[in-house]
Amino acid sequence: MNVLLPASLEEACDLLAEHRAVPVAGGTDLLVEWPQQLDAHRRTYLDLSALEAELRPHRLSDEALVLGALTTYWDVLQDPAVRRAFPLLACAARQVGAIQIQARGTWAGNVANASPAADGVPVLMAYDAVLELASRDGVELVPLASFYRGYKDMRRRPEQLIRSIRLPRRRYDLQWFEKVGSRRAQAITKVGAAVTRSAAGWRVVANSVAPTVCRCPSVERLLANETPIAGPADLLPALRRDVSPIDDLRSTAAYRERVLARVLYWGLRDACPWFR
Repeated sequence: MNVLLPASLEEACDLLAEHRAVPVAGGTDLLVEWPQQLDAHRRTYLDLSALEAELRPHRLSDEALVLGALTTYWDVLQDPAVRRAFPLLACAARQVGAIQIQARGTWAGNVANASPAADGVPVLMAYDAVLELASRDGVELVPLASFYRGYKDMRRRPEQLIRSIRLPRRRYDLQWFEKVGSRRAQAITKVGAAVTRSAAGWRVVANSVAPTVCRCPSVERLLANETPIAGPADLLPALRRDVSPIDDLRSTAAYRERVLARVLYWGLRDACPWFR
């Protein structure tokens, strides 16, 4: 393997433009598959570990929370102000592996890995996160909700690096996250959902039920219209327009669809008087 060691963000962008390198931050996803992924041994990697001073700090202001490219799950868990302002980030971070993974894994890495089962991405998307993609040509802003185009297919060009993730700060009257897995942590999500409601409207995000983590616009419209819902089955027509679960070694498509409907119904029932 070939490893590039930039000393600055500017140098990192130059190296990305010159080489088809894979940016590496915490490296938790890379190392899990390392023994089996022989092709990965021949790739060129861009090690960002020397850029902690530039890329690790996170900033919370009255307008937004900005997570640096190297901000870890543990950084969020250790910050009481961030936990109060964005409680779903802490909920998700606590369920990402063990403490060792939380201390190394980064929010940006979770985004860039593009797993449909990602734990951090649903809550970021529910908070309307926007990615700052840096290259030597400048910075491009991309809403996380439109970042994924398909399985492992992203709106990030090879010469671009996720510099930061920006979450607008709003007043929420509902913030909710649920992960269904074999265990609470150290287990890949079978079905997951994150929901928020603010002046900007409803955000319903699901994972492990489509090729990517995705928003559910049909369910969001159903909630915005306060359509009467008598039980989980009433959510299924909208969900079937939004998601496309598959059978795999962890679950079946039918299980995922049924459980997602139940999770959403019982998770939202107390907050929505039109849920009977």
